[in-house]
Parts: sequence; C-alpha cells; structure tokens
Amino acid sequence: MPFHPSSLASLPTDIAVFPLTGALLLPGGRLPLNIFEPRYLALVEASLGDGRSFGMIQPDPAASPQPEGPGLYKVGCLGRLTSFSETEDGRFLISLTGTIRFQVAAELPGRDGYRRVRADYSPFIADLDRPAPEAELDRPALLDALRAYFHVKGIDANWEAIERLEEDPLITTLCMVCPFEPLEKQALLEAQDPAARAAMLVTMLRMDSMPGAGQDVRPS
Repeated sequence: MPFHPSSLASLPTDIAVFPLTGALLLPGGRLPLNIFEPRYLALVEASLGDGRSFGMIQPDPAASPQPEGPGLYKVGCLGRLTSFSETEDGRFLISLTGTIRFQVAAELPGRDGYRRVRADYSPFIADLDRPAPEAELDRPALLDALRAYFHVKGIDANWEAIERLEEDPLITTLCMVCPFEPLEKQALLEAQDPAARAAMLVTMLRMDSMPGAGQDVRPS
C-alpha cells in the first residue's frame, strides 16, 4: 500500500540517516541507491523491520566533526523504502521515496556502524501535502535553460519524457538528477516551498550554462 502520512504524529522521531555527498532526496522524489557497505546494509535491514524509513542527509564540510563522524547539514529528507532487491554478491538495490524534510534536533548514538538522529519535522509539515507552486511555472523558460545546461554539461536527454512530466514531478526530478554541486543541492532541499525551488532551479541552470561554466566538466 502507498504510504501517505497525514500528521507529524505518524512519523518516526528517532531515525537512521545515510550521509551521502551530492545525493538529494526531495518529498515526492524517488532516489535509487546501490547499498554495499556493511554499515548501510545493516541500516537497510533494520529499516525493513522497523517502518521502512530512513533519512538522507549530506555531510557538511564546514561543520565541526562529531563523535559519530563528519558534521552534517541541519536539514535532510526522510525517505520510505519503496523497492528492494538483493544481488547475488550481497548488495541491496533499493529506491527511497521522499516523504518530508526534517531538521536534525540532535545526533544519537550510532547503531551497527550507521548514524542516527532525532528528527524535527515541524518546520516542513507542508511537505506532507506537497502543494503546487503558487505561481504558474514558466515552462518554456525552464526548458530553454535546461537545454542550454545539458548542452554545456554534455548530457543527452529524453526530451519527449521530460516534456510529458507535470510541473511538480518535473521540478523534483530535475533538482535531484542534475549534477549540481553539493552546496547547490542543499540549497534546493532547503528552499522554502515548491515555487521558490522552481525559481532557484531555473537560476542555477542559467548560471551553470554561462560561458566558461563548463570548462572543468569531465569529457564524456
């Protein structure tokens, strides 16, 4: 059955987290992960038996190291484990579907090598409704910026599929899959609402498409 939490009370307070630089999970988004480290295999196994949820969060290079590992950004996203398979060599191939963002209220003692935090969802309760952007998206402007960005980055795209996506999944998917810098991804995660995130996405696409923006891009 699909999981649609209706209130903060239905969400787990103490959660496992997977710190991963450059990985962005947004509410409503779907993030595939290839799990092979023993501590994260243990995290997934524990999640399967306890609510099937854990948080994605980025390490913060500017934050002080913690007893459990590198400092973390203060905002992450809770994900629901919505697909799972195990490979012959013992890896887990999973997908997380974003539920709601959270603030790290406190870091808890680790368990089996993975990290845990106390999550505060209250600043992000609107994520449970995933409202549409307040202002209508300027879709032609977005697609023009995206075409220029993909050209600079040397990215091939299925434009038919992109143009079929509705606004909310289009913005969410582009924010998650475009190879922005970790700090840019964190800014997209922390955007106040979908309208602000959409505006920020267009700005980032345009900035990264400017002359000289692709000079240090790896050759395809």
